[in-house]
Amino acid sequence: MLKMAIITGFLSKTKDRFHEYNAPLSLDEKFALMAGIDGYDGVEIVYPYEANDAAVTRQLLDKHGLTVAAVNVNVKAEPEFRNGGLTSHLPEVREKAVCFIKQAKDFAQAVGADKVTCCPLGDGYEFAFQYDYAKTWRYLVEAFGAAGDYKRELPLFIEYKPSETRGRCFVDSASKALCLLNDIGNTDMGVTLDFGHSVYGNENPAEALVMLAESPYPYYIHVNDNDGRWDWDYFCGTKHFLEYVEFIYYLKRYGYTGYLTSDTSPTRWDIQGTFEANSRITNRIWRLLDEVDKGRLAQFMSGADYLKTWKFIENNIFGLK
Repeated sequence: MLKMAIITGFLSKTKDRFHEYNAPLSLDEKFALMAGIDGYDGVEIVYPYEANDAAVTRQLLDKHGLTVAAVNVNVKAEPEFRNGGLTSHLPEVREKAVCFIKQAKDFAQAVGADKVTCCPLGDGYEFAFQYDYAKTWRYLVEAFGAAGDYKRELPLFIEYKPSETRGRCFVDSASKALCLLNDIGNTDMGVTLDFGHSVYGNENPAEALVMLAESPYPYYIHVNDNDGRWDWDYFCGTKHFLEYVEFIYYLKRYGYTGYLTSDTSPTRWDIQGTFEANSRITNRIWRLLDEVDKGRLAQFMSGADYLKTWKFIENNIFGLK
């Protein structure tokens, strides 16, 4: 069975602009709920707002038999970060953002995590002539570089996203995330690839994955789906089934052994049922790809006649025989 995890903030109350969904739960209650969800043993915890006491968190993890897939550090909610934290014009604000990431590494080490992931959603822009792009890129390189250099044994992963909370995020694609890491020059840092972010950023997630896998940097995976227009965090395969199969195909091909973490929001749907759908479909695709003659599929992909490839997909992926 695949190693699968859940971002634990989605196990409790969530909200959009108009509605609230599900009941608020304590961290203990979230872990208890997750322990009953089939297919999962990992958690991604949001620091510092969801959990910040390492001793208590470690005790609760042991109580419920859970492992930390990653610590997700939030550098967007503080008032100082409203106009960007890592790219603020104020050096003291940038330093506070770096400090948040360093503290997240301390927390991660104390709870037994092996990585910290950060999605710099507050760092971006809305309008023409709003930022000096060269200067803000240097800010990103310096800030992430300083944070990544701290406790290098705990890798810092940068998660990219096209937009939110800013109209356009500075780190909005896999290629730009790689450019950032190349400029930093720390191979103990990596990229968090969120399937949904890739889709609505007009990437092909499988191609983005290959780009990361062929780079010197490690990668970490979030799974979900959306309609390509916004990051709806639907459960897997509901909008881009074949693209998700291709994504899993390349995870297998590159020997990915890390966690696949559900960044999925159960709004109108049952929490347990939503996450079990993610685990069920992902594991079934993984097993199906074990049964499919991958050598023949690779041979078709190397040819020029996609109709032969499509017929193979009809028969072996869709089961339309």
